[in-house]
Amino acid sequence: MCGIFGIFSSSLPDTELRKELIKCSSRLRHRGPDWSGYKVISADPPSRPLAHGIAHERLAIIDPESGAQPLESHDGNVIVAANGEIYNYKELYKSLTIDYKPKTGSDCEVIIPLYLEHGPSPKMVDKFRGMFSFILYDKEKDLVMAARDHMGITPLYIGWGTDGSIFFASEMKSLVGECTKFQNFPPGHIFCNKGEKANEFVRWYTPEWLVNPQGPLPTTPFCAETLRSAFEHAVNRRMMSDVPWGVLLSGGLDSSLVASICARNIARLNPKFPRLHSFTIGLENSPDLLAAKKVADFLGTIHHSYTYTLEEGSDAVRQVIHHLETYDVTTVRASTPMYLMSRKIKAMGIKMVLSGEGADEVFGGYLYFHKAPNEREFFDETVDKLSRLHMYDCLRCNKAMSAWGVEPRVPFLDADFLQVAMNLDPKEKMIGEKDGVKRLEKWVIRKAFDDTDDPYLPQEILWR
Repeated sequence: MCGIFGIFSSSLPDTELRKELIKCSSRLRHRGPDWSGYKVISADPPSRPLAHGIAHERLAIIDPESGAQPLESHDGNVIVAANGEIYNYKELYKSLTIDYKPKTGSDCEVIIPLYLEHGPSPKMVDKFRGMFSFILYDKEKDLVMAARDHMGITPLYIGWGTDGSIFFASEMKSLVGECTKFQNFPPGHIFCNKGEKANEFVRWYTPEWLVNPQGPLPTTPFCAETLRSAFEHAVNRRMMSDVPWGVLLSGGLDSSLVASICARNIARLNPKFPRLHSFTIGLENSPDLLAAKKVADFLGTIHHSYTYTLEEGSDAVRQVIHHLETYDVTTVRASTPMYLMSRKIKAMGIKMVLSGEGADEVFGGYLYFHKAPNEREFFDETVDKLSRLHMYDCLRCNKAMSAWGVEPRVPFLDADFLQVAMNLDPKEKMIGEKDGVKRLEKWVIRKAFDDTDDPYLPQEILWR
C-alpha cells in the first residue's frame, strides 16, 4: 500500500511547488517507506499556464527493482501515481489493441496504455480488478484524471486551494493547512478536469445491486460450487506478490476461509514454496486466540499469536486516531489491536497480508441481521453497509496497517465475487429454517466450503 499526492493548476513557481510537494507527501511516508518519487511539470507552454506536481511514497510489493513511481509513458507525456494493486494487469496487457511495451514490471503501469486506448472514461477504469486509487496527468492535453476503486478499499481525498489548485492525497493529513476545503473522494468514481462533466465526480462502478437498490430483488438461487469457485478465484488473484506475505487469522469464519484457500493453493500449486505465515492478536486467554491456533494447526501455517494489554491499547489510541483520521468509537476500538499487530508483522519483514473484511456486510453476518423482517430490508441493509464500508472497515484495515507499511488485501470485496454474492436471492442469506435445515448467519458461504471429503476447515470452525 503506497501513498499518492498531487497538486494541479498551482500558481507556485517550480521550486516552491517542489518544496510544497515534498512537505505534504512526506506526511504519507509511513504508507510507503521504500522510496519517494516527485515530479514537477512546469508552466512553460501557452497551453499550460499553471504548474503541476505529482508525488509517490512507495511500498514495493510488485517489481521492487524497477517499479518506482511516478510512472511515465514512453514519450513522457502521460504521468501516473497509483496506490494499491491491479491484479489482472497481465490479462489487460494481452487485451490491448494498441502497441505498448511495459517499461517496468509494475502492475500499475497498465493504467497508462488503458488510458491511451480508452481515454479518461468509466470504460477504462471498469476494466481494472483490484484495489486502487490513482492520479494521472496528460501533458499534451493538460488533462488531470483521478479514480478510486469500487469499494473505496484504498483511501483517497480531494481538496481545493486558495489559488484554484486541486489537491489529491491518500490521507487527509497531507491536505490540512493546504486547502480551503477537502472531502472524501467517492468510491467507484472518476474525476477529470476536461470533457462534458469536467470537475465532476462520475460513477464508473455501476452494478445493478448498488445503483438501483430499490429495483427488483435478486433472484439467483444458491449454488455452492458457483459461490466457492468465485471466492477461491478472488483469493487466488490476491496471492500475487514479489515479497514475503501472510494472512491475518482471527479464528473466525471469514479470515479462516481466506487462510485455508491460501494454504491449499501453496500446497497444491507450489509445494516448494515456504509455509504460509499467519497472524493473530487478542487479550490474554481470549477465545479467538484459541480458535486461531486450532485453524493454524489444521492448515499447517507458521502461526504468530500476539497478546496485548488494556494499558498497551490505551497507550496507542492517540496514534491510532492520528493514522485513522476518524473519531468513530467502534472503528478506533477495532483498529487498536490491528495497529499493534501490524507493527509486529512489519518487524518480521512481512509486507502484505490477506484479510477477511467485507464478509459480514455481504452476507448479513452481524447479530442484528437476525431481526430483519423480510428479504427487502435484509438486502437493503447489506447494500447500505457496503456503500459505507470505505468510512469504517476499509478505512480501519487500510490505515491501521499502512501506519506500519503493511498492505492488507480483502478478497471478500473482489468486484467479480461481489457480482456473484450480491446477486444471490436474499432469502438464501437470511437466518431461519429452509427445506428443514436451520440456517445460521452466513450459511451460504459456510455451506459452499463444507467439503467432508477434502475439508477446508474443521467443522467446529466452519460452523462456529
